[in-house]
Amino acid sequence: MRFLLDPEQRAFGDSLNAMLAAADTPSVIRDWSRGEHARGRALWSRIAEADVFGLAVPEAYEGLGPRPVELAVAFVELGRHAVPGPLVETVTAAVLLAGLPDPGPAKRLLPALASGEAMATLAWTAPYALDGDVATTRLALTAQGLRLSPGHGPVRPSLDPARRLTPLEPGGELLGPAPATALAYARLTTAAQALGVGQALLDKTVAHVRQRTQFGVSIGSFQAVKHRLADVRIGLEFARPLLFGAALTMAPADVAAAKVTACEAAYAAARTALQSHGAIGYTAEYDLSLWLTKARALRTAWGAPDACRADVLGAPTLSGDRRW
Repeated sequence: MRFLLDPEQRAFGDSLNAMLAAADTPSVIRDWSRGEHARGRALWSRIAEADVFGLAVPEAYEGLGPRPVELAVAFVELGRHAVPGPLVETVTAAVLLAGLPDPGPAKRLLPALASGEAMATLAWTAPYALDGDVATTRLALTAQGLRLSPGHGPVRPSLDPARRLTPLEPGGELLGPAPATALAYARLTTAAQALGVGQALLDKTVAHVRQRTQFGVSIGSFQAVKHRLADVRIGLEFARPLLFGAALTMAPADVAAAKVTACEAAYAAARTALQSHGAIGYTAEYDLSLWLTKARALRTAWGAPDACRADVLGAPTLSGDRRW
């Protein structure tokens, strides 16, 4: 089966790509990692003006969604340019709030998320949330249900400089039971980000091996290098239809398959990029490192590979059997 985007969806992705290409995201990420959020907030506002966050917010709350296919298109581009901030968390928070039995919190909080006036973060079965110091809506999943956290603890660095960790303060307003559909949206948008990261790493590596020479020729002409890059390309191309197929069905097993496949493809792209760049690939000052660390961080975000594989293998088929 072929999953082809329509002209409007392709134009949406192209417009985001053009906007983000002009944003100098490596400089934005480095500012963000130091706690300097001005440029990141400005970029966030431009992303919101393109209605990216509105795609997760129902029309009843001043959004355009839910539109998972368009969300996947957008998050591929956000990953391609390694945009910092709690992007997945804001989308997931929107899905959580929209699915609460009591519409009061959604009416109060969702319009600001759709417009980009607010960022959201989320502690989901983990002690830390991303960027709790800059997020204005902080949600925590507890044994009692979903709570609106009153604040955050000290900021801690993480592997990915664009993903800063903060514990959330306990207590706060109890909003209600967390809808089960939120995890699927978190995994879908993480998978889309990973696909974009992998594509960026492949593009950067191809450009590098064409320029770097050894024995008087470009290393891109070596058969071993060609084969490694071809394997990366195949992995990314295999992940793409799984991603958009999952966006059409939003079945948990389909989303888990897309997540593990896209993240593993991006991780393979990172390993190949690091090897092909040689010693410079290990240098934090070199922009490639921003994509390398993000590929590794996304691999375990919202479900490590083993957890996603278990969700795929344990899902029942239409006949009622298990997928083995």
